Amino acid sequence: MEEKVLTGKKHGMLALFGIMVLYLLAVVGFVYGLYMNDENPVLIFSVITLIVFASVLLSGLKVLKPQEALVLTLFGRYVGTLKGDGFYFVNPFCISVNPAAKTRLGQSGDVNDSAALLAIANKTVNTSAEMSSKKISLKIMTLNNSRQKINDCLGNPIEIGIAVTWKIVDTAKAVFNVDNYKEFLSLQCDSALRDIVRIYPYDIAPNVDTTGDGVADEGSLRGSSEIVAERIRKEIQKRVEEAGIEVIEARITYLAYATEIAAVMLQRQQASAIIDARKMIVDGAVGMVEMALERLSENHTVELDEERKAAMVSNLLVVLCGNRDAQPIVNSGSLY
Repeated sequence: MEEKVLTGKKHGMLALFGIMVLYLLAVVGFVYGLYMNDENPVLIFSVITLIVFASVLLSGLKVLKPQEALVLTLFGRYVGTLKGDGFYFVNPFCISVNPAAKTRLGQSGDVNDSAALLAIANKTVNTSAEMSSKKISLKIMTLNNSRQKINDCLGNPIEIGIAVTWKIVDTAKAVFNVDNYKEFLSLQCDSALRDIVRIYPYDIAPNVDTTGDGVADEGSLRGSSEIVAERIRKEIQKRVEEAGIEVIEARITYLAYATEIAAVMLQRQQASAIIDARKMIVDGAVGMVEMALERLSENHTVELDEERKAAMVSNLLVVLCGNRDAQPIVNSGSLY
């Protein structure tokens, strides 16, 4: 289905003027019949015809605000799309189509039922007809689906949520190629998210290939969020191409281990951090001991045999690597 934009239809003011003239003629004929007390059937028929014809033409007036569109069909046949702000006049028998008009998702541009009822109670919404308008928004919108529980490539359950920024670029495809483009986009976002997340581990893991080139890499959901988000965007775009939707951006908004393993994984991360910290402390302590021995040997401050060097190294490592402040014991006697 190819989109066909209707041009040259901004004759709303002219059509409105003509409709008002028809109503005026009907009123003049009605007043004339009352004044002349004339029950001429031709006059009565003419007045009724003018009123009915003007009322039919009135339904052909369409008003569009910026970044709005109307998909029009005539007796089931697609005739074109109105785009751009303005006052239009089209065939009065044309019907606007928007299968997703009443669909409410967790995204910008949608209002859930409770919020709508509250707005009506506070008189902040004029009519309920505005809520179910057949106009299609061409604005950039953000879809924020509910969080999903997915197993990563190592089988660990994680919870992840994404926000997808999208807009409609082809109204004909959005309306006629899928049953409901909003629900279709939401479903494809969930499906693409699962397919991509299963490729990556939550954190860096050995012997894991996330790029598909057969070589292990350091890709992870936590450390490669930009790359993962871009792959999710491309996967969603590939799936919604036929729906006339352009996916502008996809961002990970929430990422955490599932509750059933969160405590265990936290302990694992703490243990890994402690090991890394200890390793750094030991490396630094060994370097300080080596430097002390070299300085003592170079300056000939004191001559130590291998046994005394070993004792000195042991004492310094205990002091430097201990969790608490050392309590030194001073030897006031002979070194030997």
